Amino acid sequence: MNTIVYAGRHTLTRAVSRHTHNSWELIYCTGGSGELLFEGRPLPYGANDVAVIPPLAPHANMSREGFTNIHVNLADAAFPDPEPIIIRGDPNGFLADAFSAAFYYWSEPSAGHALLPVYGQLIAALVAACRPGPRRSEVVQRVEDHILHHYPDCAYDLNAYLSSLPFSTEYVKKLFKKETGRTPLQYLTEKRLENAASTLATFCGWGSVSETARLCGFADPLYFSRLFKKKYGVSPRDYMAGPAG
Repeated sequence: MNTIVYAGRHTLTRAVSRHTHNSWELIYCTGGSGELLFEGRPLPYGANDVAVIPPLAPHANMSREGFTNIHVNLADAAFPDPEPIIIRGDPNGFLADAFSAAFYYWSEPSAGHALLPVYGQLIAALVAACRPGPRRSEVVQRVEDHILHHYPDCAYDLNAYLSSLPFSTEYVKKLFKKETGRTPLQYLTEKRLENAASTLATFCGWGSVSETARLCGFADPLYFSRLFKKKYGVSPRDYMAGPAG
């Protein structure tokens, strides 16, 4: 899934003629601006935007001032949008870093072509995370961002953070659940378990269950193991071992 089959870069360019791809094309605009044309329908973009173009969608790229970009093609991708979309902005620079790394490893096989599948998955996940979704209230977005920045830390005190906000803690918890479907604690626990599952699957055989628990925000490995088995149906050790046979 999300296999990078090509990565390229445009230096200052003003036009790319009409063409199609058999795979998904993702274009990160590193500078300038322009319009992607689909059957005469313009889709404008600017610096730090990402275009997501489905397979077999004829398109051209036009710009008066010129644009620069990095573009990757992903095979076996599963984006939900049947039509081309533009994802606006990259405030943390994570997408720029991922596209740059994908282009580097594609261009320098000796540097690590084996890492391309990792960057294919990363780019697809970042693009999915950046797709427009239901708008969060400011306080819920603030709590979510804080959790995402601190969940791997065993010493992270969610209740202390919620108490520091200029709102009633109960109000924040109810609003967070209303907008996300989970309480802040449930959201925190899910992120830690998802991180643990990814760590165990990616680095199978590396480290112990206790070490994985600590790296993913769980101070108590037994508590971690109970929660993990409840969510995934197997113990962390069995999950790390992979399917039998």
